[in-house]
Amino acid sequence: MLSQPIHHDKPFPFFYIDTAFSEEQCAVLEDLFLLYGDWQHRDGAFYRCSLRDVTENIPVTFQTEVLARMREITGLPLVNRVLVTAQRMLPGQVIGIHSDRPLLGYEIFRLVVQLNREWQTKHGGVLQLFSSPDSEVMFSVNPEYNKAFGFMLNIDSYHGVTEVTQPRQTVVFNFWHAANTSELAAHVQALFNNIKFSDLPTSLDAVATSAELSLPEDTTLHAGTAAIALQRWGYDESTIEIGYQHSAGLTLCDSNDAETYAAVLLADWLAYLHRNSFDLARWEILHRQLNGIEIFTRLKPTWQLCLPEF
Repeated sequence: MLSQPIHHDKPFPFFYIDTAFSEEQCAVLEDLFLLYGDWQHRDGAFYRCSLRDVTENIPVTFQTEVLARMREITGLPLVNRVLVTAQRMLPGQVIGIHSDRPLLGYEIFRLVVQLNREWQTKHGGVLQLFSSPDSEVMFSVNPEYNKAFGFMLNIDSYHGVTEVTQPRQTVVFNFWHAANTSELAAHVQALFNNIKFSDLPTSLDAVATSAELSLPEDTTLHAGTAAIALQRWGYDESTIEIGYQHSAGLTLCDSNDAETYAAVLLADWLAYLHRNSFDLARWEILHRQLNGIEIFTRLKPTWQLCLPEF
């Protein structure tokens, strides 16, 4: 299963496998397209296909084997959750160039398996990879039977599918990073519910006003959001100000107090998640910075969701 992946770094990290599964396993996947039930039809300007959640129709043992193999291939701490969708494209349909990125609580990696017997070039449905929305095609993956394509979702993972002239069948396995779960998403949304920057301590006013005159709005909004996290965790005015300045890039938090240091870094990360998306490289830096530091009581619920033990 999923043996001999061929890895590439450009235009973004991905791999493909010419023969992904056994004939028996492929038969299980092909049967998904024979099931009765509702399909979600996408007929937008650039994304035209039909989708269906088929997770419950795939044996748990099959899902477990795929997950274990994907952990080996990617080296990522993937949670024990797999979502599988069947995708069908009909003649004339096309998927335009777009970039998937892991928003808060979204999946981090996808494995796309093609199930198109006797595929020919004239049938179309070729997966194309790009370095930007305006670039030339940098790599193409033909939708040949039992061929798999795996990639990590990020802001630069631009790809699209050419128009098909024959029905195209694809099964997509979706995987979640242990530090970007639906539980974390709910936690972050609750923490930042009903934000009112006017609730921040007045001692922060001078620093915030000065920052707003010289820094981009996105930067000061990020800093204010981090300050809200610290306030709602119950930290004092001094810590809140340190957190604001750190997240605004005015100063780096170099506090000798371990709890202040941890709280400021976690608040900065949650503010980033709330306003942006899950950035693996940025998370890995946070993981290194807080590795070995005591988990403080008031930070424990957030800490365990952001930096879980694998």
